[in-house]
Amino acid sequence: MKMVGDKNNNEMNFRESFFITHGNPILSVEEAHPLRPFFETWKQKIFSKKPKAILVISGHWETDHPSINAVHINDTIYDFDDYPDAMYEFKYPAPGSLDLAKRVEEVLKKSEFETVHIDQKRGLDHGAWVPLMFMYPDAEIPVCQLSVQPKMDGTYHYNLGRALAPLKEEGVLIIGSGSATHPLDETPHYYDGVAPWAAAFESWLDAALTNGRIEEVNKYESKAPNWELAHPFPEHFYPLHVVVGAAGEEWKAELIHTSWDHGTLYHGAYKFTST
Repeated sequence: MKMVGDKNNNEMNFRESFFITHGNPILSVEEAHPLRPFFETWKQKIFSKKPKAILVISGHWETDHPSINAVHINDTIYDFDDYPDAMYEFKYPAPGSLDLAKRVEEVLKKSEFETVHIDQKRGLDHGAWVPLMFMYPDAEIPVCQLSVQPKMDGTYHYNLGRALAPLKEEGVLIIGSGSATHPLDETPHYYDGVAPWAAAFESWLDAALTNGRIEEVNKYESKAPNWELAHPFPEHFYPLHVVVGAAGEEWKAELIHTSWDHGTLYHGAYKFTST
């Protein structure tokens, strides 16, 4: 797969990048899970173009510096405990791409991310393979996964995405896989609709994104209501900052899925289109 100088690049010049909430991995065996139809109809309803490769920024890979995996065939990582046995039998053997990994390293270093690691062993965690298993079930499109740096802030991850933006012109689909809210396990569930704190955060997030207020999102710790409950740890939020950055300077946000789990875990998903 050529990532640079390909004469067909104009045919694969994507304007879109996406943020998805990957949800609880139990959706892999629960057909009634609200995320299942969203992922299963991805190619029919959301994005019909076939990417040359997919770059997934997952909240389940945390490192001190950007790391990109580069393997021949991706292993399926079962990074969850005490789930039904059937979930440990799934395989998503998508090919990797050393070319894409090197291209990611190149664009990041060119944008002053001085330390970038290429990991030649790591496969795909459930933030990547669970949704991709339904979005692209043939597992034929090369997939690379990029880590987040939870010790850094939203602006850092936005700038990380800005550096990745040229990849879209080379037929790479950039997906941030995290969660629109990701409360602690001990946060009380809300069984009468949506918890008021979560609804307030969701309303703020949607208004900020659809009105292009990225600085507000980048500085969510001082701008967002109830952010301590919504994202007590930032790793599931930062994939959003990356894909907004990948949308470039001018972009439009569109909410493409909304559902809830326990009234606190918000399955928000957005498409960002460069304008």
